[in-house]
Amino acid sequence: MFYQLKNRLLVMLVLVISSGNSYSEINVFACEPEWASLVKTLGGNKVSVFSATTALQDPHHIQARPSLIAKARRADLLACTGAELEVGWLPLLLRKSGNGKIMPDKSGYFMSSDHVTLLEKPKLLDRSQGDVHADGNPHIHLDPHRITQVAKALFNTLSSIDPDNHDYYQKNWMNFKDTWTKAIKKWELQSQSLSGKKIVVNHNSWVYLEDWLNLKRVATLEPKPGIAPSSTHLAQVLSQLKQNQADMILYATYQDSKAVHWLEEKTNIPVVALPFSVSNDETLFQWYEKIINQLMSIK
Repeated sequence: MFYQLKNRLLVMLVLVISSGNSYSEINVFACEPEWASLVKTLGGNKVSVFSATTALQDPHHIQARPSLIAKARRADLLACTGAELEVGWLPLLLRKSGNGKIMPDKSGYFMSSDHVTLLEKPKLLDRSQGDVHADGNPHIHLDPHRITQVAKALFNTLSSIDPDNHDYYQKNWMNFKDTWTKAIKKWELQSQSLSGKKIVVNHNSWVYLEDWLNLKRVATLEPKPGIAPSSTHLAQVLSQLKQNQADMILYATYQDSKAVHWLEEKTNIPVVALPFSVSNDETLFQWYEKIINQLMSIK
């Protein structure tokens, strides 16, 4: 009797464990916070998401640390930007993880830039021109319309990896699409006065925001992408702005602000420090609201 009871308990335990595995969460390794946030919105309680970077880090320059490799090793889905944004660390991370699920050409390998049209694709690739991305500017998350395109593709990817929960992902995608479309209309109406505003940027990070809001970039503090400005170059920018005054200077909060504030002192052009991605537990909606409000605060 004792052994029969013991065997029944073992069988029940196996069934419980097996049942639990069928409803296990999808482990998602996101390279940037914006994609982590989007995966959480679409995946809900069916996903467990880890972001390799924060809004206070430059996603170009990350080390493939052992802790990141361990996270990638357990991932079912990789959600990154692509377009060479992570080229300095992601290939090494994938190679060391040995995780076949998230390798290129596998269903768990998702690059957001593959699903949109990129701006500023160089006609001639010349590395002497600085940190130039061969496929185009990768900072697509600064255009909400492209976010919509990425979200649709991400919904399809989640459904292909986890077909049993297709209806759940579809419901979340449709809810997001409806709410996001309404939010875009609100932001575009709210920000109409920004159209045509002249801006100076620290790094060429804002091309998609510029394109969306019709901001006019008149100067860049970096002489070449990824190259710190010299005193000679800054003097040239200052001279240029005397002829063509800008309305604001934009830089990301993770970037060095020394040159930005030097120019502010010389010109009295207001500075706007924008978070380059969502912070912990912040949604894409909240982040976009913050960006619009900060830009609108400059009179």
